[in-house]
Amino acid sequence: MNVCVLGGTFDPIHRGHLVVAEVVRSRLSPAEVTLVPAGCPWLKSEHDIASTADRLAMVRLATVEMGLRVSTIEIERPGPSYTVDTLRALKNSLPSGDELYFILGWDNLLDLEHWRTPEEIINLARLVAVPRVGSRVPDLDMLDKCLPGLSRRVVLLDKPEIDISATVIRERVGLKLPIDHLVPEAVARYIHEHNLYQKGA
Repeated sequence: MNVCVLGGTFDPIHRGHLVVAEVVRSRLSPAEVTLVPAGCPWLKSEHDIASTADRLAMVRLATVEMGLRVSTIEIERPGPSYTVDTLRALKNSLPSGDELYFILGWDNLLDLEHWRTPEEIINLARLVAVPRVGSRVPDLDMLDKCLPGLSRRVVLLDKPEIDISATVIRERVGLKLPIDHLVPEAVARYIHEHNLYQKGA
């Protein structure tokens, strides 16, 4: 069976994340789509993001009726979260012959050579690259020169093109502007009830 993985800080999870999961599920028909909230993202300080408990709660609220699986593998693992560690663990948990797919944006695909052990990443999983507003279409031939064999491991999608930013959502909350059109209702309610993203909170 095929398993698709969508990782992220999810601070907060928003409708764009869910649309990506749905489009990938529709295109690839995997047995499972798994969302993996980051525990301690290596590019961000813990002081810059909501607590692990809050981010996980919002992911669970957003996915409860969508048939998406939520994995706490990165939250349970101490130290910084690296994609290669997560993919290695997930791959090892699958029966032999099952395929792992990792969902990422075009911008991240273009930057993949700078990730930790990118060669192992493309050996562990096929990459499903989705558009990001403002990001150019990846030139797979050029990327192959940096990571030989990459083009044979990529499924390049031309949609959905999502223009929703978690940063903008947090800013809107701080300014007391509505976010109901950007996040599921249950997530908007959770943010309000737990006073997340308020200036000075």
